[in-house]
Amino acid sequence: MRLDKPAGTIYLFFPCLFSTLLAAPLAAPMASPLSVLGTGALFFSGALIMRGAGCSINDLWDRDLDPKVARTRLRPVARGALTPSRALAWTGAQLLAGLAVLLQFPPACLYYGVPSLALVAAYPLAKRVTYYPQFVLGLTFSWGAMMGFPALGVDLLAADAAALRTAAALLYASNVAWTVLYDMIYAHMDIRDDAKAGIKSIALKHDAETKKVLTGLAVVQIGLLAGAGVATGAGPAFFVGGCGGAALTLGYMIKKVNLKSVKDCWWWFVNGCWITGGAISLGLGTDYLIQYLADDDELTSNEAKVRADSR
Repeated sequence: MRLDKPAGTIYLFFPCLFSTLLAAPLAAPMASPLSVLGTGALFFSGALIMRGAGCSINDLWDRDLDPKVARTRLRPVARGALTPSRALAWTGAQLLAGLAVLLQFPPACLYYGVPSLALVAAYPLAKRVTYYPQFVLGLTFSWGAMMGFPALGVDLLAADAAALRTAAALLYASNVAWTVLYDMIYAHMDIRDDAKAGIKSIALKHDAETKKVLTGLAVVQIGLLAGAGVATGAGPAFFVGGCGGAALTLGYMIKKVNLKSVKDCWWWFVNGCWITGGAISLGLGTDYLIQYLADDDELTSNEAKVRADSR
């Protein structure tokens, strides 16, 4: 499960957290902080398990490629410490555990969650046929950007939910751009070995103009994120803290990262999730709490008015 390298789990968890915080003020009644925390904890459990399952599937597909890359040659299946049949059994156990977590959510989440398995299985094949496997990874890792809505009882399929569907789609697309961005930096760690092994990546395709591509991805990510906020009627805290914070942290990372240094790429990959993901979460969380407190004050005021009128 690569518990010693939690960055992948955190990157998988953040889209779930973003959608939960974005959906919380839209639930009827508005989701309580305790409900948001409980939903977030379930999502983290699911991210931990499904990241492990994804790694297992990836290792099975790549067992002939991993020995050719220095960073991956010591993985259990690649070095022969674990047979493919046992790895397959372990993958099945992880998927069952993931299903057990998914069943703790409202039933609608099952219909949103299960289709993502097709992308989980397909991603390892993408690097064999396209220079843009990071895009497929983005589609996979960003799936949680839609899950927070049904998890809190917000029906994206309702006839009057066009704005919510737009918000979910924009948030999902924003996370896809973010995934491609951080995984492009990650791919630079293996760029020489990948070229020798015939493994395709966006880093190989755009090696000479990587920072320009990263900048473009950051602009797209933040623009789509802001669009999701507009669609849901988010307040200034989201745009200043979430979008502004993401712009500052991404801009600084793109400027500072040394793409020729494996150590530096790894540092920014590991810490970038906390820096940028934390900024977005802070903006979303602050905006939610402001709306929650305002709603609570309004409810208290209305109750007081009803009591006064009944006298």
